[in-house]
Amino acid sequence: MAQNSKPVYGGQAVVEGVMFGGKTSCVTAIRRKDQSIDFFEAPRKSSSFLKKIKKVPFLRGIAAIVEATANGSKHLNFSSDRFDLDPSEDEKLKEKKESKLTMILGVAVIGVLSFIIGKVLMTLVPVFLAELTRPIFSSDVAQIVVESFFKFLLIICYIFLISQTPLIKRVFQYHGAEHKVINAYEKGIELTIEGVQSQSRLHYRCGSSFILFTVIVGMFVYLLVPTDPLWVRIVNRLALIPVVLGLSFEVLQLTNKLSSFPVLKYLGYPGLWLQLLTTKEPKDDQVEVAIASFSRLLVLEEKKAGTTQNKVV
Repeated sequence: MAQNSKPVYGGQAVVEGVMFGGKTSCVTAIRRKDQSIDFFEAPRKSSSFLKKIKKVPFLRGIAAIVEATANGSKHLNFSSDRFDLDPSEDEKLKEKKESKLTMILGVAVIGVLSFIIGKVLMTLVPVFLAELTRPIFSSDVAQIVVESFFKFLLIICYIFLISQTPLIKRVFQYHGAEHKVINAYEKGIELTIEGVQSQSRLHYRCGSSFILFTVIVGMFVYLLVPTDPLWVRIVNRLALIPVVLGLSFEVLQLTNKLSSFPVLKYLGYPGLWLQLLTTKEPKDDQVEVAIASFSRLLVLEEKKAGTTQNKVV
């Protein structure tokens, strides 16, 4: 099957595992304490409102982020609850009491709120840091460049620091395994450990690339609004978060479409370079988990497609 005729699949690394999402289902596979592989399967849910928004350019990125964050939070919760437990201890999970906040809002909403809070902090902290340099860099253009530099520096430092912890380092290895599986599938390579390991751990559609594009796109968007006084700058930055996210998503999609062109493919290279930090070379047993997750997803997608065809007939 030609690469461009295959369905587009995405995924994310979780604690000791990988989640893959298709058109109708999402599957997470994790390595348990006893070295067995455990699965969490869930239908891919999207509200009718989000489905409509996902068809509108510049707005579809916001919808995709909300949906991915909400769905991903459930799978991350599954992995973080079980990765360090022996399967025989799963009964303890039934006795585990959720926090009052989680009970009220739910895991998905907590995930979306966490993303929003993180985005607000990463947007405003560089503003205050840049403002401190105004006696030196007083012009609007200079302030925006300095602000973007601080934002980029914060992202790089944050990723680097968390990557030094053993847990996150393994998550980044699973992130690399996720990319390798997708690359192998899209190239028609057999999903064996050897075949998958031969592939790159970098991928154009990665969310890491998206993070970097928000810095670059944001710098150009901010040129259209004033930076002084400070309160106006803060209001502008908060109001423009959806705009920057929407435009960055379109840029990410564009670079993916241009990835096969000899010269234009370099537009996506900054995002790939950032993935050198957010992914690590996985071990064979980690690749095995990623393959198991993706293979289970393909089975579920085929079953759902067959059920749909039967209903139509």
